Amino acid sequence: MSVFKTSSYIETENVAFELAEKLPYGSVVAMFGELGAGKTAFVRGFTKGMGINSDVSSPTFALVNEYRADKKTLYHFDMYRISGWDDLYSTGFFDYLDEGASLIIEWSENIEAVLPDNCIKVIISKTENINERIIEIIGVE
Repeated sequence: MSVFKTSSYIETENVAFELAEKLPYGSVVAMFGELGAGKTAFVRGFTKGMGINSDVSSPTFALVNEYRADKKTLYHFDMYRISGWDDLYSTGFFDYLDEGASLIIEWSENIEAVLPDNCIKVIISKTENINERIIEIIGVE
């Protein structure tokens, strides 16, 4: 497990950028954290670290956004509104897992029971300082 303390949006993006550079293509990253913790900022950095230059936004209503560059695809899920199996199946989540592309999932606590055993877990926590975050990354050496 690695633990990082960030003091700005840019520092959070940088942690994600470095993680994306280390991971093999096709990795699944499960993100955990309360509302406003910085999950979408993390995804922006992760996308850049994969070499994908794309406008990243939270897919809260779309449920999944797709970002592409060259032969790489990143699927960005938001599972905030998922409350049961029917909701999860309607996202096509299991089909996306089978594609072999990289996935990054916000609100993974809502689907934790079905996450792949080898997924990377990212836990982002707020601190008393409004701009500070603690980022724990589990599953990467």
